[in-house]
Amino acid sequence: MKIITYALSSVALAATLSVAQAADVPDALSVEWRGNHPCEKLFEDAQVRVARCTFPPGAMHVCHSHPSYLSYVVSGGQAQVQDEKGVRKVNVVAGALADVPPTPWHELINVGDTTLQFVVVEKKYQAGPTVDQSSCPKR
Repeated sequence: MKIITYALSSVALAATLSVAQAADVPDALSVEWRGNHPCEKLFEDAQVRVARCTFPPGAMHVCHSHPSYLSYVVSGGQAQVQDEKGVRKVNVVAGALADVPPTPWHELINVGDTTLQFVVVEKKYQAGPTVDQSSCPKR
């Protein structure tokens, strides 16, 4: 009986370690770049989370995910975005508002010479699929 209990414990431990190694892509407020969190939580309740995200020139918002969200551009410039569709440069226009579907993962780099700033309203009730960090670009 002790051998069976030991064997089952070993299987459970191996399964736990396997899950821990395949971690989900973190949310936008959890990630940091060069020791800083680019997004600051302004408000949160059961339905939404509101954050201000600021990216000085050269800053990166490393691989992260979002439920469906609204994005308002406070200050614009040039950015590079990478997601499952590839890499592209985008012109970020101050005053623009976007209603974005759930995003399993993406990265943003400020490739311009102005500070980018967004107010993001995440719709926690419209979560997307979770993916593990192996989907993210390798650094």
